[in-house]
Amino acid sequence: MTNSAGEFALIEWIRQRAATHANQAVGIGIGDDAAALRLSPSAEMLVTVDVLLEGVHFKMPPATPVEVGRKALAVNLSDIAAMAGQPVAAVVGIACPRDGGIDLPRELHEGMQTLADEFKVAIVGGDTNIWDGPLVVSVTLFGEATGSGPVRRDSARPGDWIMTTGSFGGSLAGQHFTFQPRLLEALALHRETSLHAMLDVSDGLAADLHHILDESHVGAILQADEIPISEAARLINDGRTPLEHALGDGEDFELLFTVSPEEGRQLLGTDTLGTPISHIGEIIDGSGCRLVHGDGSETNLPRLGWEHGFAETDSG
Repeated sequence: MTNSAGEFALIEWIRQRAATHANQAVGIGIGDDAAALRLSPSAEMLVTVDVLLEGVHFKMPPATPVEVGRKALAVNLSDIAAMAGQPVAAVVGIACPRDGGIDLPRELHEGMQTLADEFKVAIVGGDTNIWDGPLVVSVTLFGEATGSGPVRRDSARPGDWIMTTGSFGGSLAGQHFTFQPRLLEALALHRETSLHAMLDVSDGLAADLHHILDESHVGAILQADEIPISEAARLINDGRTPLEHALGDGEDFELLFTVSPEEGRQLLGTDTLGTPISHIGEIIDGSGCRLVHGDGSETNLPRLGWEHGFAETDSG
């Protein structure tokens, strides 16, 4: 169940009100990994933004400004990948701590620029502030739709295979700084298959699957033994199982997508992506998600994962 005092409830509240001001230029509004704007009949622009807060998304130390800068751009590149788009340009807003010195924003930029060069993204502007608080980094990334257009969250169909790239559960071991945005994989999938629904796993595999189910008005069955668990998750000793880490930790930034069974089999039988892919379940009629364990038993899979929340207030 969605937290009524959490970010998803707030997003839905804003979504309902913002929809009344949408116009014909808005192809996709609030509710997906990026918005899509139709600048002309032949051009569709993707727009996404992420804000990283010191003390929430990272701590310095142990994180370095270079790592934070790289992550700030990488999470936005992952959103464009989720729409099977091509990134083009970024603008960056930063609030630098006054006692951090000039080297902090310079190293922050170094981390961004290295990744921008790799994916041919131009950093074209932004805003810089200095204050007495912690580091805040906001990146807005512009991209362009490719192939048959942006891949949305809302088109999963009963009978679809649920598939993923990579493995899950390694973010707490530091992989949320070093992950590779799956842009090339997403573009290859868009060329080679008819993607029905796709997103990148930022909140957690279970939570993000529920986003697809909610938007597509369908349910799902996941096979616990088929979920690819990272080696880092298997080494964590905190009382939670590797599967629990894989389902709920978030910030893996792998692709979660649905395709027809025929195309799913073709993907498993080829090395189209150059990245491991897994078939972890099926889309079904109905709602919710069931997790089938190795012994054949089933449990309901809730929305495990990360959600920002507000402090409870007394409304009486």
